[in-house]
Amino acid sequence: MPSLFTPLSLGDLQLSNRIVLPPLTRCRSEQPGNIPGEMMVEYYRQRSSAGLMITEGTQIEPRGQGYAWTPGIHSEAQIAGWKKVTEAVHQQGATIFCQLWHVGRVSHNELQPGKQAPVAPSAIAADNVRVFIETGPGAGILTAPSEPRALTTSEVKEIVELYRRAAENAKAAGFDGVELHSANGYLINQFISEHTNFRTDEYGGSAENRLRFLREVVEAVSSVFGSHRVGVRFAPLFTSTDEERVYLGLVESDPHATYIRAAALLNELEVGYLSIAEADWDNSPEMPESFRVALRET
Repeated sequence: MPSLFTPLSLGDLQLSNRIVLPPLTRCRSEQPGNIPGEMMVEYYRQRSSAGLMITEGTQIEPRGQGYAWTPGIHSEAQIAGWKKVTEAVHQQGATIFCQLWHVGRVSHNELQPGKQAPVAPSAIAADNVRVFIETGPGAGILTAPSEPRALTTSEVKEIVELYRRAAENAKAAGFDGVELHSANGYLINQFISEHTNFRTDEYGGSAENRLRFLREVVEAVSSVFGSHRVGVRFAPLFTSTDEERVYLGLVESDPHATYIRAAALLNELEVGYLSIAEADWDNSPEMPESFRVALRET
């Protein structure tokens, strides 16, 4: 029976043990520029005994930011900052993936270039969630997201390309792979959900179309790292809590069918792993055992 400290193969990567550091947003990047600094280098170095490390959510472009001071992976300065992180981690023998993040509608005009509206699959505002905006040096507040605008079809394709470019930047920064943040009501999740995707083009309507953006993004980043160095994170919710949180997610009319279909797609695309984040706050909705069983069998 393997133990937590038994090595594990992940595609062509050999992990020193089976302990995984999950992503955790910390809002500790240096300003201006959302650049990983020495505080972040030390944070990841201290945790590099894990076999696999996943970074905090890292925005792929300026419009992808929903919280002040989160790091990006779209500028040369950010790439250089992350390179210091990966070098520190690799010196300790760990493997590290960059979690690529775009918040879509879960943002605010104050965080957007030119204070424009956030972008989303459809112009539907997010409710019961909060974003974090800066009000002064080292100070900020939680507030409601701004009304988004719908992306055009050509703009959707441009964002797919931005994911590919972010993967290239992650590779240049020394990361071993990437994880796609497809959970908690952010952009990829917004395309998947029937409640936030009212599109009538190739990216909306049927389940196949609503999963098209995920498919194209996985294919785009796989062209950089290879599919076995790509992970995907989901956070399926099966009932609503009607509570206000910094992040929450979306409840489909048939979450079982939606996420089993999504998992089957990821099998087809041969990704390295699927990470399922289960709700764990007080009175959070339970994940049915039938879903767990079906997921393992997919």
